[in-house]
Amino acid sequence: MDSVVLVKYKQDIRRTLEEGLNLLGGFGNLKSPVLVKPNLCTIKDGTGHSVTDTEVVESIIDLVLEKDSKLSIKIIESDSQSKDAQECFEKFGYTEFCKNKQESGFNVSTLDLSHTPLAKMSFDGEYFKDPKLPEVLTKSHHFISIAVAKTHDLSYITGVMKNLFGVLPRKDMSVYHPKIHEIITDLACILRPELNIVDARVGVEDWNGPMTHKIGAFIIGRQPVSVDAVMTKLFELNPRDVNHLVKSSRHNLGLLEPDIIGEKIEEMSVKFSQP
Repeated sequence: MDSVVLVKYKQDIRRTLEEGLNLLGGFGNLKSPVLVKPNLCTIKDGTGHSVTDTEVVESIIDLVLEKDSKLSIKIIESDSQSKDAQECFEKFGYTEFCKNKQESGFNVSTLDLSHTPLAKMSFDGEYFKDPKLPEVLTKSHHFISIAVAKTHDLSYITGVMKNLFGVLPRKDMSVYHPKIHEIITDLACILRPELNIVDARVGVEDWNGPMTHKIGAFIIGRQPVSVDAVMTKLFELNPRDVNHLVKSSRHNLGLLEPDIIGEKIEEMSVKFSQP
């Protein structure tokens, strides 16, 4: 069953995530490397809620290591016009977190995808034809997308699927904007993240604000379309108005009307302006 967990934030990030994962049935079949992709869209977080909270990523990694301490875990991001990935890793505390984990004997590191080898893969998508992508993405892995709840003037919403846009290695990302829905769909088909988490404690209108709304929830699921569809409904918007959700729902990536476990969406939704 393609279910999505909607869990109320209980003032403790780790405990709330643990509760949500228990309702979902756990992480699934973990394997190395575990690639953890936070939303690091900018180094200048205008709202304080536009990039993934580092504590959420750290909590998920700690929970993964509790399941298997020998796993290799990489926190991944690429450079873009609005940020340098390595600067983001340092500013938001990931570099220090990984250093501490390594000193404790765990294989946890950051990886700037803009400075890693590329590999050509066989893929015939809506935009990409046999693309060259960072090599780590073309090999076997376990992918976790950790996003924040936002709308977006180009992609309508930015959740766990738009978060995948940040794996593309070229800095001039704007070249992709005219075909953003096709590209998001292709990336979701290529990567097929095994776990998808939206931190919806606070929702942001547009990718870096300025408007924010307190929601007080986390959304957790296995299928990216389903998770982003629930996020869109939390905004009191229609998932069928999101082009990349509609496209991706045709590729076994989730449902526009998934079953929801936990809280009732109508009791937690907040009205967002239409992008």
